[in-house]
Amino acid sequence: MANNGESQQNQVGRHQEVGHKSLLQSDDLYQYILETSVYPTEPESMKELRELTAKHPWNIMTTSADEGQFLSMLLKLINAKNTMEIGVYTGYSLLATALALPEDGKILAMDINRENYELGLPVIQKAGVAHKIDFREGPAMPLLDQLIEDEKNHGSFDFIFVDADKDNYLNYHKRLIELVKVGGVIGYDNTLWNGTVVAPPDAPLRKYVRYYRDFVLELNKALPADPRIEICMLPVGDGVTLCRRIK
Repeated sequence: MANNGESQQNQVGRHQEVGHKSLLQSDDLYQYILETSVYPTEPESMKELRELTAKHPWNIMTTSADEGQFLSMLLKLINAKNTMEIGVYTGYSLLATALALPEDGKILAMDINRENYELGLPVIQKAGVAHKIDFREGPAMPLLDQLIEDEKNHGSFDFIFVDADKDNYLNYHKRLIELVKVGGVIGYDNTLWNGTVVAPPDAPLRKYVRYYRDFVLELNKALPADPRIEICMLPVGDGVTLCRRIK
């Protein structure tokens, strides 16, 4: 824990950087959660993929270990079997999902970058869960529209996780609400955008941080007003909002 003004200032500075995977105001407390709860129970394959991803230049895009643990628990609690993931990167949350699903569970996974997915694929294959994954390369929107065209896909997904282009989150939501079943869950990642959702208007933010923050704020305003869902925003990872479809 910081015990002088300078250390505290440095710690505040670190939390202003997008990519820090905890919104807790104490790094020590976050480390305690990881070392006490997450790392001792993290499957070996997930540890391997996490460490592999840490070497990638865009490693800030990965799902945090505590969020991976949370997703795994959630999927088991709701007995999910047919799921979707928009935004895969190297596949840490995808692997968490695949391990949590039953043997005949399925994940429709979409990402614009197959190269990143293939970086983690050998670890997923070694874990024996690659058969659960149907990976599609390319923008998600055309695929979602295609799914909606076939009525048998309506209400067919138990769980959908979105960790992709924030400027399309509301566009995704308009489609996903048709595809998730009543009682099913949609999870939107990064809904606290590293704490910048409460930054003052004149806060010195990087251009892309400010740009996407506006879309995150728009989503956060729209979801509570949607009568088809009930929501819960959690300070896990970079903020996760769960939406349970109720009608």
